[in-house]
Amino acid sequence: MDHTSPTAGSLTSAGTRPNLGNSPNANAVGAKIEGGAQTAHQATDKIADKASAQVDRLSGTAHRAVDTAADAASSAAEWASNIPQQAKQVQAQLTEAASASIRARPIVTVAGAVFVGYLLGRLARL
Repeated sequence: MDHTSPTAGSLTSAGTRPNLGNSPNANAVGAKIEGGAQTAHQATDKIADKASAQVDRLSGTAHRAVDTAADAASSAAEWASNIPQQAKQVQAQLTEAASASIRARPIVTVAGAVFVGYLLGRLARL
């Protein structure tokens, strides 16, 4: 990250150093302060760059997780929407099989129904 603003107290608006006095000690202190400020800015920039990279990586991971969940939900919804159609097909097949069986042997079917009814009646009296 590039900071274009000068460090606090290092440069004035005219681009000159502030008046810290004319002594060599004042100039040395000013240079140390400015060096420390530059080091702090560099460290802050490094931390911000690393944090930005981590946020980007985590954001990508979160997006992939959401996409995967959405795909799974879509697949489940599609599967669930096919269940009524499959149930109708099974019902139609069973109805057709029962109708074919009754048409093939109508007397046996009626006799079987009478016998089952008799058994259920006897069980109901117990």
